[in-house]
Amino acid sequence: MVGGAVAVSLVNGAGRGKQPSLAQLRAFAAVAEHLHFRDAAAAIGMSQPALSGAVSALEETLGVRLLERTTRKVLLSSAGERLAVRTRAVLATVGELMEEAEAARAPFTGVLRLGVIPTVAPYLLPAVLRLVRERYPALDLQVHEEQTSALLEGLGAGRLDLLLLAVPLGAAGVAEIPLFDEDFVLVTPQEHWLGGREDIPREALRELPLLLLDEGHCLRDQALDICREAGRGADSAPVTTTAAGLSTLVQLVAGGLGVTLLPRTALQVETGRNDRLATGYFAEPAPTRRIALAMRSGAARQGEFEEFAVALREALADLPVRVVPDAD
Repeated sequence: MVGGAVAVSLVNGAGRGKQPSLAQLRAFAAVAEHLHFRDAAAAIGMSQPALSGAVSALEETLGVRLLERTTRKVLLSSAGERLAVRTRAVLATVGELMEEAEAARAPFTGVLRLGVIPTVAPYLLPAVLRLVRERYPALDLQVHEEQTSALLEGLGAGRLDLLLLAVPLGAAGVAEIPLFDEDFVLVTPQEHWLGGREDIPREALRELPLLLLDEGHCLRDQALDICREAGRGADSAPVTTTAAGLSTLVQLVAGGLGVTLLPRTALQVETGRNDRLATGYFAEPAPTRRIALAMRSGAARQGEFEEFAVALREALADLPVRVVPDAD
């Protein structure tokens, strides 16, 4: 009887005790992120008393103190800092489980969180939105416009599902689906000697006063790479960082402050509103950039995203780009 009692206590005792609930883990993750009960409760749509009770219940279940509460602020304990990392990982895994189940039930349904870089969003989104509306009406498309580094962080953290951006990325754990290549075009003031030319040698970039986007935009890095390939060095005309967006950039060009490089898809939108601008085209082979979809390697919805890429290539056929074949 003594042996049997010991066996029962091992089965039902602390070694096999209560398990944390997902609600408790979500509450703790929110508090760990915001370090404020009111903000955390608002972020996950829970009342503040319920949030506080969920975190207290989690502490009791785990047998450790996760938070240090004062009248003014909330801090993570040393144990809380370590377990917050585990908590986020558990919630991300649960999210992937739900995503995989949703994709298995019915492709192109539910939420698709698409991240797009600012130098693509205004010019390609009309075609993307039209495609989703006409072919995938049950898909809840949510668009997030951010710079490349933020998009990759969001993809890795599970905040985003799919990215539309310039490649190559060189990011571990990210798979790319090429869509198209597009040329860069030189945009100049109306009276500039290169305005209207269709055979501009790349070497002309060595001495031009070049205006570029602020640091952090991949388009800036691509333009600087093109300039380096053209032989632009430290003794060349200065490169000026002046604008956070392409619309501002072309207005500065129109004002005579310099010239800039635009991707071909942006040309009509950004230059069509100003008659003080001229465009010039490079001799072949023109400098280009590649636009692609990017997803987490082995994503649960990989087949769905690949099918979406095929449909998107078709939808972009009228744009001045060179579509990349499937086998590329």
